Amino acid sequence: MSKPDALLAGVAALVESEQSNQMSLTVVVQGAVITGRLAPETVWRQRVAEVLGDSDRLGLFSAVFADRSATTEASGPPTHLHFHLARILQGSLGIPETGGMYRIALEDVSAWTVGDVSYSDH
Repeated sequence: MSKPDALLAGVAALVESEQSNQMSLTVVVQGAVITGRLAPETVWRQRVAEVLGDSDRLGLFSAVFADRSATTEASGPPTHLHFHLARILQGSLGIPETGGMYRIALEDVSAWTVGDVSYSDH
């Protein structure tokens, strides 16, 4: 989408304002299907900073995510969706199996639906 869907932008804004991570969403981005729960940007950044901080090789990068002055929420309406516990659906697989952290530009979403799409081997 060259211009983000106003309804999806409204969902993103509500997640940001309520500081809730309970909204499940599935999006299509350049042909990839990503499903998971949305998180407010500050919560997402904090979790990424924690994961990076625990790494011997990547700990240095945690400061970038922990820097609250760099959040986009203070500069206007949300421009990105912040997924946690998310998977990229590929055939009957969800990658990663345990869920990952994804940041997706609203303008890149070509389709979406409310809810977490499940996958199975059956």
